Amino acid sequence: MDSFTLLKPASLDQALDLFCQADGEAVYLAGGTDLLVRYRHGKISPKAVISLRSIPALGGIREEEGRVLIGAGTTLRELEKSPLIASRFPVLLDALSHMASIQIRNTATMAGNIANAAPSADTAPPLLALGASVRLAGPTGAREVKLNNFFLGPSRTVMEPGEILTGFILPLPSRPAGGGYAKVSRRKAMDLALLGVAVQIGFEEDRATCKEARIALGVAGPTPRRAPEAEEALQGRVVEAKNLKDACNLAASESACRTSLRGEAWYRREMIRVQVKRMALLARERAG
Repeated sequence: MDSFTLLKPASLDQALDLFCQADGEAVYLAGGTDLLVRYRHGKISPKAVISLRSIPALGGIREEEGRVLIGAGTTLRELEKSPLIASRFPVLLDALSHMASIQIRNTATMAGNIANAAPSADTAPPLLALGASVRLAGPTGAREVKLNNFFLGPSRTVMEPGEILTGFILPLPSRPAGGGYAKVSRRKAMDLALLGVAVQIGFEEDRATCKEARIALGVAGPTPRRAPEAEEALQGRVVEAKNLKDACNLAASESACRTSLRGEAWYRREMIRVQVKRMALLARERAG
């Protein structure tokens, strides 16, 4: 492995300045659980690594004006143990608690999981189902991007060179609401998803009729994606098994599943039908 210079800025502005000084030959380090693997396999050879772990502004989980702000430096384990995440975003907690091992979750960040733009990123479908946005900061300034518009392809996002993903914005779901995330994999943990399905539903006061729905899929195309036709099919209907067939079939047809070494396309489509139904019923149970 080639050697590199490790830089430890104390502020976001300092980190951006260091990147500019490196003439594009630097990478940012957060948890490092993906970046270090790529480095060891020779996929990247940076001259400088800029650690973001000592920047206080990138940490924390806080509620503010009807939304929750999550700093990019917050570890998966911190999110998993947060009472706020558990009570208001169970669909996200489902994903967090089934990612890798506790040791890895103690170091890894959700920002790294999203910025890598892997189709199998476990946190992407729940965040899409929650209508999340990301905050970016770069040499030309700061901006916010809806996660629905963030992914361009495998390992490709709208982030410009030198930009840092600084945090997430999650609107607080109006109550009553519920959601769930199902990870289809060969093992319960320490394995990439063969498929990920997240469903988030806002209910009418009867806690049974769908007022608003978001359905998001992972490993069902080149990027994590929503299923808008399936979402529309749920609106105004009582969420019960006999009323979910149309939404399940539409979600499967809106996917772009492919056959890979880890799974067949037909199997992924069939599991979309199964898991959209299960997660919708779980959403109703949790809303109650």
